[in-house]
Amino acid sequence: MSISIDYYFTPQSPWTYLGHDRFVQIARAAGAAVRVLPVDFGKIFPASGGLPLGQRAPQRQAYRLVELQRFGEHLQIPLNRQPKYFPVGGDPAARLITTVDQQDGSAAALALCGAIFRAVWAEERDITSEQVLAEILHASGLDAGRLAQSHSPAVQQLYEAHTQQALDAGVFGAPSYVVEGEIFWGQDRLDLLEKKLAAE
Repeated sequence: MSISIDYYFTPQSPWTYLGHDRFVQIARAAGAAVRVLPVDFGKIFPASGGLPLGQRAPQRQAYRLVELQRFGEHLQIPLNRQPKYFPVGGDPAARLITTVDQQDGSAAALALCGAIFRAVWAEERDITSEQVLAEILHASGLDAGRLAQSHSPAVQQLYEAHTQQALDAGVFGAPSYVVEGEIFWGQDRLDLLEKKLAAE
């Protein structure tokens, strides 16, 4: 039976973007199933003692920009540290990813994730825009009807359930990769996640 990874993130997280493609490759190489779980960190941060970016100390905000540049260059991933549409709400994109995961499977949802992350951090696009999300769906070869489906109460309930699941698992930051209850927080923990999967 293949091992499963719970992949908790928010669509506007630059750290999730930086690790996403490598994470997908690692999971695929290990034959691991991925549960794609975009969640509402607006609820997770207060519960875990975290602060939204704008409320953090100035030196922390400044260092974040340094680290984004370092990791973008190190990983050779295009990244605008201060994109036009950021801060940006993640809920519409999260619900769309959740819908695609339910209707089209995790591989389609993971591919959509990558396109949405790039839209924010490399393409200067607003992921709260219905038009932008529709364009991303089309470019990803997915059913245009998924956007309307993402507005359903059932999808909202699932999004909230996944957020509660993250809280129950002890998740406090994005991205978090959880294997058998063990949390690997941050794209800079992917080496350790890979080692864990190899040992299973």
